[in-house]
Amino acid sequence: MASNAKKQSFLSGAATLAGAVAVVKLIGAVYRLPVNNILSAEGKTYFNIAYNVYNVLLTISTAGLPLAISKLTSQAHALGRKNEQRKLFRTAVWLFLGLGVLLSLLMFFGAPQLAELMHQPKAAPSIKVLAPAVFCMCLLACMRGYTQGQGNMTPTAVSQVLEVLFKLGVGLPAAFYVVRTLKMGVDYGAAGAILGVTVSEVVALCFMGLYLFRHRDNTASEDVPPPGGTLMKQVLSVGIPITLSNSAMSIITLLDTQIVLSRLDSIKGQLSAAPAVLYGQYGLGTDLVNLPPSFVFPVTMSLIPFVAAALARRESGLANRVVSSAFRLIALLAIPAGIGLSVLSKPILMLLYPVQPQDALACAPLLRVQGIACIFICLMNLTNAILQSYGKEKLPIWTMIMGGVTKIVMNYFLVGNPNINIMGAPISTLCCYMVIAGLNLFFVWKYSPEKPRYFQIFAKPAAAATLMGVSAWAVYGLLSRVLSGGGSAYLGNAVSTLGAIFVAVVVYGILVLALRILRAEDLDSIPHGKKLAKILRLK
Repeated sequence: MASNAKKQSFLSGAATLAGAVAVVKLIGAVYRLPVNNILSAEGKTYFNIAYNVYNVLLTISTAGLPLAISKLTSQAHALGRKNEQRKLFRTAVWLFLGLGVLLSLLMFFGAPQLAELMHQPKAAPSIKVLAPAVFCMCLLACMRGYTQGQGNMTPTAVSQVLEVLFKLGVGLPAAFYVVRTLKMGVDYGAAGAILGVTVSEVVALCFMGLYLFRHRDNTASEDVPPPGGTLMKQVLSVGIPITLSNSAMSIITLLDTQIVLSRLDSIKGQLSAAPAVLYGQYGLGTDLVNLPPSFVFPVTMSLIPFVAAALARRESGLANRVVSSAFRLIALLAIPAGIGLSVLSKPILMLLYPVQPQDALACAPLLRVQGIACIFICLMNLTNAILQSYGKEKLPIWTMIMGGVTKIVMNYFLVGNPNINIMGAPISTLCCYMVIAGLNLFFVWKYSPEKPRYFQIFAKPAAAATLMGVSAWAVYGLLSRVLSGGGSAYLGNAVSTLGAIFVAVVVYGILVLALRILRAEDLDSIPHGKKLAKILRLK
C-alpha cells in the first residue's frame, strides 16, 4: 500500500511539473515565435550564442548540485531527519551564492572576449545582459532542489510559469522597441529579448525566497545532523559527477557552435548566405526540437528523488516500477513527437515563421533530421537520470563525452564541406545523441535489478508513431493539393498543417488504445484516472 502511494507521488510530481511545462511552453511560444520573426536568422544567431554561453556557466553551477540536494534531502526526508534537511539547505545556499557571484562577473566582464571566441562580436551585448541571470539561477536552483527533495514540485512549477510570463512581458516588447522603433539593429534587438530572461529569473527568485520563508518548517526533531563540512562533501560527491556529465554536453555544444561557425566562415565564399544567417536558420529548428525534451525534464526531476528515497528504504521493487513507468511515458511521447517534426518539418516552419519564409524553407531539411534526433535526446535525458538515481553518476560523463567527440569530429568534416555545409550540423547532432542514448540504455540494462524489456517498451510506440507519420504526410499532401487554388498560400498551408496534425493525433490515440500501449496504472495519479482507465478498458 505504501509502495503504491509512493509511486503515485512520483507520478503526481511529474504531472505537476509537466503541467507547468505545458503552460511554460505555450507562453514561451508566444514569446519565441514573434521574437524570431523580429530578429531574423542573423539576430537569432546572436541570441543563441548568448544562450549557449549562459547554458555552459549555468550547467556548471546548477546541473548537478541541485539534483544532489534533491537526492540527499529526499533520503533524509524518507528517514525523518528534519534537522539534517534544514542544515543541508543552509550549507548549500552559501555554496550557490559564491558560485553565482563568480560566474555572473565572469560572463559580464568577459562578454566581448566570449563573443569574439564565437566569431560573432555582435553577440556581446546579449551576453552582458544575460549575465545577472546566472546569479539568480544559482540560488533558484538550490531552492528548487530543496523543495523537490521533499516531494513538493508545486513551487518549482509556479516559479517556472512566473519566469515565462515576465520573459514574454519584458523581452518581446523590448525586442520590438529596439529593432522597429529605435532602429538599432538585430544585435541590440537580441539583447532586448534577452533582457526579459534576466528579469524573469529575478522575479522567480523572489517568489521562491518568499515561499520558503512563509513555509519554513520549525518542527522539532531529535536527529543530530552531520557537521556542515560533511554535508558539503556529500553534496559535492553526488553533485560533481552529475555536473560533469551535464556540463560536458553544454561545453561540447559551445565548442560545437564555435566549430560550426568557424568552418562555415572558412568556406563563406562558396555559401549561399552568410555564416550567421545559416546558423540562425539551423537555430529555428533547434527551438522546436528542444520542445519535446522539455517534457522529459519533469519526469527526471521527479524520478531522481523518489527512486533515491525508495532505494534508501530498500524498496527496489518500487524503484523498478517507477523507472518502468518513466520509460513507458517517454516512449509514448518522444517517438511520435520526433517523427511528427520530421514528417511535417516544412509546413510547420512555414506556419510558425510567416515573416521569414526564406529562413523557414532553408531550415526545413535541417529539421527533418533534427526531428529524429529529438527522440534520442529524450532518451538520453531519461537514462541519465536513471543512472544518477542508481548511484552511477559517473557513467553519463563518459557517454556524454563520447557522443560529444562524435559530434565535434563529424561537424568539423561535414560542415567544412561546401556541398554539405550547415546540413552537417543536424547530421552530427543525430549521430551524437544516438551514441549517448545507446550507451546509456546498455548501462541501465546492466545495472537495473530487473532488466528492462526494451523491445516491449519501444516496439509498439514506434509502430504507432510510424503509422501516425504516414497518415500526417498523406493528409497534408491531400489538403495542400485541394487548397492550392485558393487565395492565400499561408492560409492554405496553415489549414493543411493543422488538419494533418489533428488527424495524426487521432490516429495515434486510436493506435495507443488498440495496441494497449497505455496501462491503467499510468493513469493512477491523474484526477479521475481510475474512472478513465475503466472507460478506456485499460488493464
